Amino acid sequence: MTSEDLDRIEERLRQRIAAERTSHLNSDVADLRGGLPNTPLAVVTIAFALGCLFSVSFLIFLLGGLDYWWTTYQLAFFLCVWSFFHWAEFAVTAGWNLEKCNIDSFLLNNGNMYHIAHATAISEYLATLYFFPGAKKFAYLSQIGVIITLCGQALRSLAMIHASTNFSHAVALEKRENHKLVTDGIYAWFRHPSYAGFFYWALGTQVVLQNPLSFVLYSGLLWRFFYYRTRAEERALIKFFGQDYVEYRRRVGTKIPFIP
Repeated sequence: MTSEDLDRIEERLRQRIAAERTSHLNSDVADLRGGLPNTPLAVVTIAFALGCLFSVSFLIFLLGGLDYWWTTYQLAFFLCVWSFFHWAEFAVTAGWNLEKCNIDSFLLNNGNMYHIAHATAISEYLATLYFFPGAKKFAYLSQIGVIITLCGQALRSLAMIHASTNFSHAVALEKRENHKLVTDGIYAWFRHPSYAGFFYWALGTQVVLQNPLSFVLYSGLLWRFFYYRTRAEERALIKFFGQDYVEYRRRVGTKIPFIP
């Protein structure tokens, strides 16, 4: 192989790398849903803020709460798993699905209802704790909630890792060339494991907080959201994979109540 051949190979590699970078940037801009800037500085700042919130909350949780009336282990756990969830969404996407990774991978642009639901849960918890502190004393309920929440987080992250580049935070309406139907691993047990994981993660947090009103609110909102989302997504998947997906859907359930 001559030096000219090596030069041509290097030039082709440079062109390919440049094309991939351009493609990623264009894809990032096209896929952005919110107003957060898609820059390394924004990513670092958000990750740092989430990490700080996680660290402080986790410490308070381990200590069983502090002396202030609102610094309970229950609220600390909620803030801890909330910050970890959003950090993990970005981290898993960056590690196993880099092509789709951008600032929105933190899922902080989940819509107004998402933030209103969490604000409502915190408000219910603090109001009940202040006026009726005895209503939050059932430690066994919070312990059950911790288990449900952690299992939900593990299920969602495992689903994203196993699906890898076949996973997308947004419903895909067009089939990519490398899009494959994943039916093994965790997908052999759950048809939409990432949805089931988030469903139980969210409900688990309300069991930890012992929030009866927010538990009902979360249940209704999440069920409605995932019911219509799975229907829309599965229409696209049938278009992509035909009878293969129909057979898979018949064989494997969602494991979300009343969503077959």
